[in-house]
Amino acid sequence: MELDTNMSLKAFHIFFIVISILFSLGFAYWSYNMMNKSTDSSYLYYFILSLLLVIGLVFYGINFLKKLKNIHS
Repeated sequence: MELDTNMSLKAFHIFFIVISILFSLGFAYWSYNMMNKSTDSSYLYYFILSLLLVIGLVFYGINFLKKLKNIHS
């Protein structure tokens, strides 16, 4: 009996991208709230960095899904 590990690895990869986007959005939300409550400018940098990470992860996820269409398991 042979296990189909390709599908589970693809599913895990998609799941991991989605979770990473959600955690990055949560960090951006936290940074934004802390930026409004504090005078420390580092929260602005955290906010910008996390938004850039979200954008990068979205583009990565889109490209991964496009490549996934060409792979037949």
